[in-house]
Amino acid sequence: MWALRSWILVATVAFAVVGCAEKKVDYKVHLPEPSEFFLGPEDVLKVTVWKSPDLSGEVTIRPDGTITMPLIGDVPAAGLTANVLAKRIAERLTEYISSPIVTVQVKEVNSYFIYVLGEVVKPGKYPLKSYANVMQGIALAGGFAPFASKNKIKVLRNVSTGSEGHEEKRQIEIPVRYDDILKGTAVPGNFVLLSGDVIVVP
Repeated sequence: MWALRSWILVATVAFAVVGCAEKKVDYKVHLPEPSEFFLGPEDVLKVTVWKSPDLSGEVTIRPDGTITMPLIGDVPAAGLTANVLAKRIAERLTEYISSPIVTVQVKEVNSYFIYVLGEVVKPGKYPLKSYANVMQGIALAGGFAPFASKNKIKVLRNVSTGSEGHEEKRQIEIPVRYDDILKGTAVPGNFVLLSGDVIVVP
């Protein structure tokens, strides 16, 4: 009986280790280099509808991710690029205007922010106007505190899983080893942070 219990314990530990290893694999697919800016709450936009000044103007994306336009009402904006949003507004306006031409410009970026917590000089929330990578995020927080574990850094990120309309949010942990970044051998490397990412320096 003791031998059986020992075997079960070993098998359980082995399964846990494999499970952890599998968990570390899935983060790689969530780290594409951002090529465009995705809109978010509090961003200020200038929407221009050609030859329709009454439909043009500045709007701010609300906390629910939408903007309000004359004639067509609420339009989802968060998570879209400016070009995609312009196309969706134009599609909605076709009910009222023949072949509308719409442009969307980002006047103020207020939705991109990161958090840096733990053993850094100035932990806190950092709003940014352009993309930053992990090392830049730590630099914004004043760098490492004297007792920081530089090779045990984690970036916490919320990701969406499932198909459109059936999406679920979950949090993943992305390990970061400072020494490996300096050597150029880090996986996934000194990657770009997304809005809402949390850098934790133990």
